[in-house]
Amino acid sequence: MKSKRHTKILELISEMSIDTQEELLKQLNRSGFTVTQATVSRDIKELRLVKKLGSNGQYRYATGHNEDKYNISFKFHAIFTESVNNVDYAQNIVVVKCYTGMASAACAALDSMEWQGIVGTVAGDDTILFVMRNEKAAIDLVAQLKKLLDM
Repeated sequence: MKSKRHTKILELISEMSIDTQEELLKQLNRSGFTVTQATVSRDIKELRLVKKLGSNGQYRYATGHNEDKYNISFKFHAIFTESVNNVDYAQNIVVVKCYTGMASAACAALDSMEWQGIVGTVAGDDTILFVMRNEKAAIDLVAQLKKLLDM
């Protein structure tokens, strides 16, 4: 449940301008997660969320960019394995199928890893598309992602 909640938090802060713990708590409750303010506070610390100045001049929660690779890798792995159910490719396009509502968080986690060969990503509700530099990069990414999923 914690992993799903963390995934939802990452999704919420990527889609909305959330600037307080109270607002995050409210959005989590709307999403079906019954949590306390203390739980939200712990989640913010565990996810190492920081407040950053947004384009509108107001601060909002965001992921920190100065995390070490281990923490990013750990979070990515947790979110990815809980969200994804299939990975495939066609030429230079990689398609990652996710459980309903999980693609955005899985894509944000994958984007934070800054994988080589990815030109861009697009996430829907249950699907992520990766445009790769070439077919070899697509094959390599699929192999690495399938290895993470033990496929």
